[in-house]
Amino acid sequence: MQGLTPLQDAQRIVLDAAGSLGLEKISILEALGRVLGEDIVAERDNPPWDNSAMDGFAVRADDIRSEHAIGKPVTLTIIEDVPAGKMPTKTVGPGQAIRIMTGAPLPKGADTVLKVEETEPSQTSVKVFKPEPRGANIRPQGEDVKKGECIIPKGTQIRPGEAGMLAILAKSFVLAYQQPRVAILSTGDELADLDERFSEEKIINSNSYGIAAAVKEAGGIPILLGIARDNPAALKEKITHGLAADIIVLSGGVSMGDYDFTKAVFKDLGAEMHFWKLAIRPGQPLVFGKIQGKLAFGLPGNPVSSMVTFEQLVRPAMLKMGGHRSYGRPVVQALFQEKFSKKNDRRHFLRGILTSEDGVFKVRTTGDQGSGILTSMVKANCLIDIPEAVERVNPGDAVTVQLLSGQGFAGKSEHPSHSGHRLSCC
Repeated sequence: MQGLTPLQDAQRIVLDAAGSLGLEKISILEALGRVLGEDIVAERDNPPWDNSAMDGFAVRADDIRSEHAIGKPVTLTIIEDVPAGKMPTKTVGPGQAIRIMTGAPLPKGADTVLKVEETEPSQTSVKVFKPEPRGANIRPQGEDVKKGECIIPKGTQIRPGEAGMLAILAKSFVLAYQQPRVAILSTGDELADLDERFSEEKIINSNSYGIAAAVKEAGGIPILLGIARDNPAALKEKITHGLAADIIVLSGGVSMGDYDFTKAVFKDLGAEMHFWKLAIRPGQPLVFGKIQGKLAFGLPGNPVSSMVTFEQLVRPAMLKMGGHRSYGRPVVQALFQEKFSKKNDRRHFLRGILTSEDGVFKVRTTGDQGSGILTSMVKANCLIDIPEAVERVNPGDAVTVQLLSGQGFAGKSEHPSHSGHRLSCC
């Protein structure tokens, strides 16, 4: 308990302690980013009938072949107009055509659609100058979806494409995993909240808002508990309120100082303690346990440390609880552009700026890597993962880079499965 816990061991412990939440019925308009809790099976074909892929004329292929063989255009009689949204009422017979719009059902008797720009139409007839093979410009019934197929399996995260498909399948409501509710609490007499009047010796409570944003980005519901002052009774009261949530995340009060009470209060509340202190930088002082069955994290108070440890531990737990089947960030290999050295006792996560030049990823740090320098996270689009055993990295060395959200880089995604608990950058 007193030693430094390797990050990969801490991640395994956290994921083992996190279980999936229950299911709830949600509207398709609320489904973006949520994880399906049911298989979506098609109840009918899509398209439901053969239809035209473009504006033109529905004809019989046999009618436009023979005359073209001797170099003559074919003239067909137009017997009906079928716009999209209307069913044809007539059957195409020999020497006949039906004017048809994109998406309209293919009339009986027709087996080919001619492009309007390759014909010379009048009100009652159409001249055809170019033959088309049988079946041209027709979207067959069930081309996209066949009745009875599982189109979106359980465990899929809903993106815009899935949302559109749910609409095609007339699924206005679906079962989805519940979103984890995360109670967020900052600790310290030195903190002031945004709406408080405060003196110069106070520090603005940034951690609660940074963590709340991270919770929302991971698909959770943040619940801000405010600030707990530096006394055990106040901290215990706030944590007790937070037990209504699925996860409790505190920042501050986890070191060895006289006013660091988080670990002691966790124990006083009957917490099942799992580890304390990680072999990483930034983020060594960290407490994790379960209080009344709820996951409870005591993150470091320094802003960068709280964000980095949230990424490595809290976010994966949230994703698992929300029904996801992978819990890590995508990672890529990149060429380091600087010199860096450290002791071989802890794993380092450097804030980095990843770029691509001629198809090669390159990465450099954001500058000063102090755990209180929040601008290092503002500038970063990645975290550079330097393993414990590595003491020196030189320019041109390959390093593992963990991508942060919304940065527009695509790379190989190394995510853990339910069974293996393998996380990216781990």
